[in-house]
Amino acid sequence: MLQSNGRKAWKVVPRQEGVVNSNLFAQSPRKLRLMKADISKQQRAPAVHDQNSLLIGAAIFEPPDITPNSPPSRTLKLPLSSRDVQYTSLLNHSKVKTNFRQHKSRFGRIGRLVARIALRRDDVELVAVNDPFITTDYMTYMFKYDTVHGHWKHSELKVKDEKTLLFGEKAVTVFGVRNPEEIPWAQAGAEFVVESTGAFTDKGKAAAHLKGGAKKVVITAVSKDAPMFVVGVNEKQYTPDLDIVSNASCTTNCLATLAKVIHERFGIVEGLMSTVHAITATQKTVDGPSKKDWRGGRAASFNIIPSSTGAAKAVGKVLPELDGKLTGMSFRVPTADVSVVDLTVRLEKKATYEDIKSAIKEESETNLKGILGYIEDDVVSTDFIGDSRSSIFDAKAGIALNDNFVKIVSWYDNEWGYSARVIDLIAHMAKTRA
Repeated sequence: MLQSNGRKAWKVVPRQEGVVNSNLFAQSPRKLRLMKADISKQQRAPAVHDQNSLLIGAAIFEPPDITPNSPPSRTLKLPLSSRDVQYTSLLNHSKVKTNFRQHKSRFGRIGRLVARIALRRDDVELVAVNDPFITTDYMTYMFKYDTVHGHWKHSELKVKDEKTLLFGEKAVTVFGVRNPEEIPWAQAGAEFVVESTGAFTDKGKAAAHLKGGAKKVVITAVSKDAPMFVVGVNEKQYTPDLDIVSNASCTTNCLATLAKVIHERFGIVEGLMSTVHAITATQKTVDGPSKKDWRGGRAASFNIIPSSTGAAKAVGKVLPELDGKLTGMSFRVPTADVSVVDLTVRLEKKATYEDIKSAIKEESETNLKGILGYIEDDVVSTDFIGDSRSSIFDAKAGIALNDNFVKIVSWYDNEWGYSARVIDLIAHMAKTRA
């Protein structure tokens, strides 16, 4: 704390801890108090199950908002054309159920899009939302309008009251609990929780949701100890005894899908991956402090920023035969959405580039249809906004040095495509359990 001595000089006195006060100049202009912000924000959601549909509950947990006067509203209500959804928003926490709707306010990109996708499917249902930091009106606004993915047009969204959302005629319960383990998921009927905060990526922290009655937790990030599953690659290895799992990352989903085909057909000796990645919420609008990653603190809209990524190494967890054979890096670029993987590998078996194209095309039309794509058009990144596939191979972009050394290029909507896989994984888990 800085304190005036009565003249124009200031001296440093011990800092006091507490909640940030919106009135920074408290009582006297001679005293300036800066108190520690409480950044633990959370959100919730319940789930419901009936005989005709699979009901999956999820909640979204986002990074905390340190704005002093953030509105402490707790309820959100939204109406959908053919179903009701309950959505819970936790500032660092997400819970989703198959038929679940998500707002943009305190929800991150993945949380909101998982909600949009769930609401458009018949095999899942959103049942509850938890967000102790924003009003339901603002939550509704955030869900309805999206700069990248457009206006929500699939059903009417309304706020019934502070604790209820309406999607069409169905009510969705809204909680305002800050501690994830205190969120009454069971009370709302939520079975599956989507943990999308980026903060609770290990089993110990994610397990807090189970204390509230959730049956399963899906982490939307690479996890150091939770088993990781990539739909189309290794989801069949899931067993009902696993209560906490990871859907890996958007880049891992793109890369693993592609690497699976190449390795099974031709064998990968070793490889390097680069992802040219769109801006994400973790980056800075203007230059700002970033102690662990100095480059990452530079303005996202003005720079190409080299960065690290664990996506390539994570492939070794979903495809153990590739463990230690792949690594990679990322370039953050000034685009709003859609990223692209550049995979350069040395092959065990000789193969022309045409052989590789044929193999990927065949898989995209059979075993990996809807997960892996194939395109020969002269496309650019915005052509893939809203594409629900994990990886779309660009046949014209790749090159081969010889029959054992090749560069392969594949696109992915790092927001929408990944969110679609979250719901797919939940649906697979529910069917496996049944």
